[in-house]
Amino acid sequence: MKKKYILALDQGTTSSRAIIFNAKAKPVETGQREFTQYFPQPGWVEHDAEELFLCQLLVMQETIRSAHIKAEEIAAIGITNQRETVVLWDKKTGKPVYHAIVWQCRRTADIAQSLIDSGKTKLIQEKTGLIPDAYFSATKIKWILDKVPGVRKKAERGEILAGTIDTWLVWKLTGGKVHVTDYTNACRTMLFNIHTLQWDDELLSLLNIPKCILPEVKDSSCVYGSTDKSVCGFELPIAACIGDQQAALFGQGCFKKGEVKTTYGTGCFMLMNTGSKAITSKNKLLTTIAIGMNGKIQYALEGSVFMGGATIKWLRDELGIIKTAHECDTLAESVPDSNGAILVPAFTGLGTPYWDPYARGILVGLTRGVTKAHICRATVEAISYQVKDLLECMADDAGMSIKNIKVDGGASVSNVMIQFQSDILNKPIFRPKNVETTALGAAFCAGLAVGFWKDKEELLANWKIDRVFTPEISAKKRASLYAQWKKAVERCKGWAKPE
Repeated sequence: MKKKYILALDQGTTSSRAIIFNAKAKPVETGQREFTQYFPQPGWVEHDAEELFLCQLLVMQETIRSAHIKAEEIAAIGITNQRETVVLWDKKTGKPVYHAIVWQCRRTADIAQSLIDSGKTKLIQEKTGLIPDAYFSATKIKWILDKVPGVRKKAERGEILAGTIDTWLVWKLTGGKVHVTDYTNACRTMLFNIHTLQWDDELLSLLNIPKCILPEVKDSSCVYGSTDKSVCGFELPIAACIGDQQAALFGQGCFKKGEVKTTYGTGCFMLMNTGSKAITSKNKLLTTIAIGMNGKIQYALEGSVFMGGATIKWLRDELGIIKTAHECDTLAESVPDSNGAILVPAFTGLGTPYWDPYARGILVGLTRGVTKAHICRATVEAISYQVKDLLECMADDAGMSIKNIKVDGGASVSNVMIQFQSDILNKPIFRPKNVETTALGAAFCAGLAVGFWKDKEELLANWKIDRVFTPEISAKKRASLYAQWKKAVERCKGWAKPE
């Protein structure tokens, strides 16, 4: 039967999705399911890994059915995933030994701080491109090994497997036959040497993590194995694994050095392709692997904002001042500005360039005239300010002026936010017709691996612009607004730091 489609599995922080793409890279069917978020203590975030897998499995099967196609018409599956989130499970039973600890979780801030205090920051940055922080997988793995009774001994006997969410999904989908990850996920663990392309023995020793629990590391675009018929109901090649932000970079067609994209999802992530060179940041950006393909590595600089679209969910789910994300846009557009209110959504600490796990969210500048519309406006502006923080650092590190930015992700459909983003950055912003470029990037990688698409030129021919946003405010106003933001950020730093 002729292969007509690529299936992308997009396993995110709050939901699992499946998108079927045709040969023109157009989505023909999409399915989505949210899953439970666990917050056992302030600053802690967990997922039930079994529920997460079942959610992804069901949405995959449902999407194929609702598309009215046969599984045999699908050439391959590509997986993209929330990064840094980790699962440890029993090799024999396949059962997780603890909930997955999510990238947002700050419970291991003390472990990260001990690495900083013991002078290991330079060593870790040189080897991994990362800065010691609770964000990354290594401290989470150590926490489970140390805190869950019996797990460390079983791990040392080779009875435990560990992995980021791509590893967990591939292991489950293949019926426990394949324990693998790709370079883009491995490089986010703080255990992987991005220059030697190996798990680093010195870092493993430093954190007391047995190497035997870690997966094999391969290219982002290659066939890892096939789905197990008894698990999925069909056999299809799994031909890509790639971390969500690197997938978006690839899906945006940022194949050349100097090209930049920002994804507005649960968090916000800006990546610049730096080609075959790993640039060490002077501004606390991360140096990361952009992709591994055909045995070659491309690197990227990355800035990470922890609270992007999740801030709008906070307005909806915790504060209850909106019922839908679209309502936030409507209210934000109904006022010309935030009336002096500034929100710093440091609910799980601050990411780039502050790296402060003890920062906490604040809403400042309030007067009696501030309405919920102004708070909605302050929320979309807060997301844009955080992205400006990233751009300032990235331009300096790369030693070049960034001409424009491509944007994607669910929150990028907000016209009011992307317009303000253009205003505060003083840059044109390109939004593609398909903003689901994370899933598209995974599909591209899988399609190239099995010959569904010929080359990158064919992929670029399928990338289409929806709208270009250009700056509309004065330089004086831009400077004034950003100065107020920086002032507010200073107020929230170190708030939860133990006395």
